[in-house]
Amino acid sequence: MIPLLLVLLTGICPVTTNEIYANAGDLVMLNCRESKHNSTEMPWKMETDQKMQLYGNMSAFEQQQLGLVLYQRSLVILRASANHQGNYSCGPRGYHPNTSSQIWFRLTVCPKQSTVCTSRNKYRTICHAKQACKLSCPEGSIPNVGIPGMKSMEDVWHKENGEPSDNYFPSVGLEKSGVYICKRSFSYSGEIYQTSSSVELDVKAVEHPTKLGIYLPKNGQIFEVELGTKKEIVCKALVNSCQNSPYWTSEGEFVDDSDVHTDPCNGSEKMPKCMSTTLIFREVSPGNLSKTFTCVFSSDKLTSRVNITLVKKAQPSKVMLAVCSVCVVVLMAAIVVVYVKFKIDVTLFLRDKVGFKDCQSSTSDEKSYDAFLMCYKSVTDGGLSEEDRKCLASTLEDEFGYSICLYDRDVLPGQAIAEAVLDCIEQSRAVVLVPSFPDPEPGSAVLSAIHTSLVERKTRLIFINTEQTETEASRSGSFPEALQLLSKAGNSVTWKGRPPSTSFWKQLRYHLPAPQQTPKMQLLSQEC
Repeated sequence: MIPLLLVLLTGICPVTTNEIYANAGDLVMLNCRESKHNSTEMPWKMETDQKMQLYGNMSAFEQQQLGLVLYQRSLVILRASANHQGNYSCGPRGYHPNTSSQIWFRLTVCPKQSTVCTSRNKYRTICHAKQACKLSCPEGSIPNVGIPGMKSMEDVWHKENGEPSDNYFPSVGLEKSGVYICKRSFSYSGEIYQTSSSVELDVKAVEHPTKLGIYLPKNGQIFEVELGTKKEIVCKALVNSCQNSPYWTSEGEFVDDSDVHTDPCNGSEKMPKCMSTTLIFREVSPGNLSKTFTCVFSSDKLTSRVNITLVKKAQPSKVMLAVCSVCVVVLMAAIVVVYVKFKIDVTLFLRDKVGFKDCQSSTSDEKSYDAFLMCYKSVTDGGLSEEDRKCLASTLEDEFGYSICLYDRDVLPGQAIAEAVLDCIEQSRAVVLVPSFPDPEPGSAVLSAIHTSLVERKTRLIFINTEQTETEASRSGSFPEALQLLSKAGNSVTWKGRPPSTSFWKQLRYHLPAPQQTPKMQLLSQEC
């Protein structure tokens, strides 16, 4: 955020921010490397979203209160905490914060046991099987040894699982591959402070090259990367002296020590030997894509250079995205078409085979009946006969397991008609209106008295029509007003005579709620 504000306000682009990750409680060193302004006085500034602090000519007491040590170009945080998290900058006093004089750091402090800092502070060392291998703490974790009063203590190594370990293997085996933790301790003002780093040892069983020089990577090699991710590039060379280890440069300048990890080398080791220097990008930025990085090996016999570049991983082509989008749209359209065409079959299958109940089919509503079969008078003789009505009721009960309320069977004699009908409706989860001729009990007249109650109670209504009653409904004035109002609030199914077709039963069952008892799932009775 701070570098971005500088760009907007001054039009000057600062250098890329150095990302530093530290565990809470660890000692952290920020080192302001040398610039063309040869000044030993490097004021530090720390900025967060809430405040800004200047670390300049502070007394030893003030430094102790803040848990800091300021010495020449270095800022040491003795025990990192959330209060130390933020953006730090350093540069010669009196110079404008431009790319050549100002250096930026962003410190992130992770809670203990956090995997974020562990992965960010992990360095890689490559050794070869059956050769001497020595692990060393990364230079970036070592405070300036010249700080007065600060003494370095012996490093302690252990494996990732906590098991103690040596950092030197006279003849390393493949089984030694793994993650090792280096703990460095420092004494200062009577206190002990620690910092830790992870080193991933990769033991390889490969043949050594026979000629001095760099053999990995290849000159001109291009590495695909993703912005914002970590990337490590290993430069391997066969050297004849520890002083001739390979090193990395960029745009003619040495890469910062904190971004490079070189295998340790003991002068007593047998030569020639393979050495590796790893270039570490903790977070690949767009600026890294525009640079050329060079691994250099130089000896008294030869000098070799290998150039590499980074490119952003190719994104899926627009043509491929368009094809995938079209496929998704076509697939969704096909699913919609199939569902619309077969939704009745799918719904009934889920009810009968899977036991699925829709929201309106709850069997916990304490209703006594699944449906109330109520007859209304058909003006013509196109209604269902008594035999048709018996067939309808018996099939729903015997074949499909519905509990049906019938006026002439389940209503006690002596009750007022309207009251008895409303009581049946109250105890039923749906009402099926059946056209009849002549007018049966309870009669169509009662519909005019109860249609308001049916609408207010939002009763599930299913109209059974015939081809003649559909014609009646289409003629203005020939259909009773109460039925016209109710027909608009319900669903309709057409009866086309006996025996009733399979499609009739599917549609009727689709509009009815699921039965309270399991359907028998027998073949339809041939008597209908």
